[in-house]
Amino acid sequence: QLQLVESGGGLVQPGGSLRLSCAASGFTVNDYAMGWFRQAPGKEREGVSCISSSGDSTNYADSVKGRFTISRDKAKNTVYLQMNSLKPEDTAVYYCAATKWYPVAAMCPPPGYRYLEGWGQGTLVTVSS
Repeated sequence: QLQLVESGGGLVQPGGSLRLSCAASGFTVNDYAMGWFRQAPGKEREGVSCISSSGDSTNYADSVKGRFTISRDKAKNTVYLQMNSLKPEDTAVYYCAATKWYPVAAMCPPPGYRYLEGWGQGTLVTVSS
């Protein structure tokens, strides 16, 4: 069974950095397109970043371009989201999810994409002074 567990969230000051982890079990992250999503209080879930199954393509929401970087470690079967220059508007619960295939070079899968699976409990990121 495909399972994902997010970790690495916490409280950070504006301008700070965090690295989120998404540990996978039941499948190999290199065989799936992987995405990071977030949901802020009172708002809908939105896509943040994604990486293709081949690892050749990544994509980012405009709001995080140049600040966030997605990567993966095959040996650890884990996907990461390095977040730099954090802003208060980045405050949200962050989730990861997987889908067997998606044209990541064009765009990330939307949160409602029916073939996204493995949604975990998420990890809370709070950016505040």
